[in-house]
Amino acid sequence: MIANFSNKKIITYVGWTNNLKKRLQLHNSGKGAKFTRGRQWILIFKKKMLSKKNAMQFEYKLKKDRKVRKDIINKFINTTPNCLS
Repeated sequence: MIANFSNKKIITYVGWTNNLKKRLQLHNSGKGAKFTRGRQWILIFKKKMLSKKNAMQFEYKLKKDRKVRKDIINKFINTTPNCLS
């Protein structure tokens, strides 16, 4: 899960990949998914999965469950000083 903390609003994006570094660079260069263009993203959560199927199922669950995403954001904010400044 990646997030953008600009404009005092937290925006998140959930997706799966087999090359996290390349995917994050793609999003930050404006060449990723349309939703991610024009923003700078930081990684706030990752989970290694054993298969593509498991990764896609977890992605679906994370996209549907706002409470889990909110908990991940709060944990990141509480453990990362100055992430909102």
